Amino acid sequence: MDTAEYERKIAARFALFDQDGNGYIDREDFSKAARAVMAEFGVTARSDKGQAVFGGAEAFWQGMAGIADVDGDQRVTREEFVTGAAKRLQDSPERFAGIAEGFLHAVIAVADEDGGGVTPEAAARVLRVLGVAPDLAVTVSTALDDDGDGRISEARILTAFAAYCGVDPDA
Repeated sequence: MDTAEYERKIAARFALFDQDGNGYIDREDFSKAARAVMAEFGVTARSDKGQAVFGGAEAFWQGMAGIADVDGDQRVTREEFVTGAAKRLQDSPERFAGIAEGFLHAVIAVADEDGGGVTPEAAARVLRVLGVAPDLAVTVSTALDDDGDGRISEARILTAFAAYCGVDPDA
């Protein structure tokens, strides 16, 4: 895949983070994502799980800003994301996993309603409230249950999310 094709695919990932559609990623986008997940699963902001989601979202924002906010204005433009975040994430998937892990762990705790692991249905709900089209959310979450046991491991979720958001543009 040539550089232009790669950057086009990565730019499409930008919408995942630009929750309010204003053309840049900022702290509010991460807070909005956190609120959407909590509302979907009936978790309050003051609960332990709610605080973990907000804390994870803030850490994720700080990590994203640290690798992509080139001009220090506390927002990441599409260009900064394409040329900064995506290239850095491609070079160091471990770094991406590190900045996303706290948020994803907290979201997984919210989506794991019975303590047995995240079901494909719960994963689809998370994806849908984060802006993924409903049909695609079901397709993706079903595929993540690669052993067919009706549960998706946290490791599988982290790996798939990292691949989608910059490491593997074909994910």
